[in-house]
Amino acid sequence: MTNQCATVAVYGAGGHTGRFVVAELLRRTIPVIAVGRDLSRLPSDVPGKVAAIDDPAALDRAFAGCAVVINCAGPFLDSADPVVRAALRAGCAYLDINAEQASTQATLETFDQPAREAGLAVIPAAGFYGGLADLLASVLAKGDTVDELTTAVALDHWWPTEGTRKTGERNRVARVNVDDGKRVPMALPAASIEWSFAAPHGAQSVVEMPFSEIITISRHLPVRQLRSYLGANALGDVRHAGTPAPTAVDQLGRSAQQFAMDVVAVGANGTRRASARGQDIYAVSAPLVAEAAARILDPSFARSGALTLGEAFDARDFLDALMPDHLTVAFTPV
Repeated sequence: MTNQCATVAVYGAGGHTGRFVVAELLRRTIPVIAVGRDLSRLPSDVPGKVAAIDDPAALDRAFAGCAVVINCAGPFLDSADPVVRAALRAGCAYLDINAEQASTQATLETFDQPAREAGLAVIPAAGFYGGLADLLASVLAKGDTVDELTTAVALDHWWPTEGTRKTGERNRVARVNVDDGKRVPMALPAASIEWSFAAPHGAQSVVEMPFSEIITISRHLPVRQLRSYLGANALGDVRHAGTPAPTAVDQLGRSAQQFAMDVVAVGANGTRRASARGQDIYAVSAPLVAEAAARILDPSFARSGALTLGEAFDARDFLDALMPDHLTVAFTPV
């Protein structure tokens, strides 16, 4: 990295997930600057700066002297491009928690060369959607060409945040899957299948619902067919206007939501499954992105360009660092 300062700027620090990210960085004793559009909404226990996405000069001032920028301000179709550009101008690596396919793809394609020239890493979709599945798939696919790879997510509830609802309204871009090694538009209506998760989720109906993991996985893994599914009950929750926002139930501010993510790979080495379980998909994005930031800050980190979590880091080692405090992960033959 060109910038040796250890400070991390969190853009969108006043949002639901942004506050989890600030708290996780502080737990790791990593210096933090909170950045957002409204100073009154930013965490009061760290320095705060005001910058809007349409104010390049303010973004430059906010990120000056930092080493990493973590973008938590969705919709990323609007925020990613200006924040990445400002991060690179400031000599900062970039991370975000993007679940949007179009934004993730645009970031990877647009900023690979500029990031390489700057000697910096740009890593979109480093949270629950996009990042976690990419890490699990990277372990399963190591040394193998995968004929079929399937991800399935179970949530006992999905209490959507304000940011999730805004992103859903903004993101009308057609979703894609992978067939014959190429990204193709998802067929409509969305397919529904039965999936058997481990307890407590068990067998349930899941609906085809690809997020940014389609982009992150297909970016660097030789996968011929890739599909993603989400529990039908969770999809119903997030689509219902009356579903409440998440409510904290523990000292960490997490909701009671329990999640499971399965990734199944079929290839020359047989059928293998990776299963991750934990609490609160918004909260777990914080240790994922904070672990990435900590590794980027390590003087031995030398990767540059636009990357995914599975490309940038040793996936198994990365997952091991999150267990058992944030995740439980198991790898089994099927």
